[in-house]
Amino acid sequence: MTQTTRPSVGRVALVGAGPGDPELITVKGARLLREADVVIYDNLVGGGILDFTSPTAERIFVGKMAGNHTLPQEDICQLLVDKALAGKFVVRLKGGDPFVFGRGGEELDVLMAAGIHVEIVPGVTAALGAAASFGFPLTHRDHAQSCVFVTGHLKDDSINLNWPALAQPNQTIVIYMGITGLEIISSNLQAAGLPGNTPAALIHRATWPTQAIYPCQLATLAETARENKVKPPALIVIGSVMQLLKNDRAAASSPTEIQ
Repeated sequence: MTQTTRPSVGRVALVGAGPGDPELITVKGARLLREADVVIYDNLVGGGILDFTSPTAERIFVGKMAGNHTLPQEDICQLLVDKALAGKFVVRLKGGDPFVFGRGGEELDVLMAAGIHVEIVPGVTAALGAAASFGFPLTHRDHAQSCVFVTGHLKDDSINLNWPALAQPNQTIVIYMGITGLEIISSNLQAAGLPGNTPAALIHRATWPTQAIYPCQLATLAETARENKVKPPALIVIGSVMQLLKNDRAAASSPTEIQ
């Protein structure tokens, strides 16, 4: 009687790819990509990062863009489980950091419930990449003693944030995924007490070759986005630290019309 042997359960690594520049992925992340049997990657993974993968690795794109998801999140989670249960070593490659607005926590829960070993490899999140690339600090003793990261796009598509907590003095606000809600963000922060002339900027694809920055003020965020045709993915940075933006770095970014 012939017995069939079920393959041993594989494992999954949730790896942060960083903000786009392939040199900003961690050494550990690059090593795991070389070892992976399967790489499941997002839209925000920068060009060149997949070059770290083995030529024999299966690559599966599951990117999400506004209104256009290659796979629903539930299907992505199931894909991770299926590949790992087939005995594969899977790298789930995410732009930025898996646990900073990357849905890494949701995927971790599903994988652990399925009895699959999960390793987490952090990545440089977009806010840190933007600050380094354009030469402004997120905190500064004379400007900001705190920095908050928030999402401008909740699960139910609303923008229901704690506006009074955000509109505090001496604080830098970084908003991910907020470009489609600029009018709401600007008006609510001003209503909560943040002056309309607070320095701000829109930053598109920080650390990518096509990166661009558009300095403005809180009150002119939406107007600036319209004038420059700024589309996602982009960050919104609000706070007096933007006064420290190096003009030569902003000019060097050569903002162009973004398709």
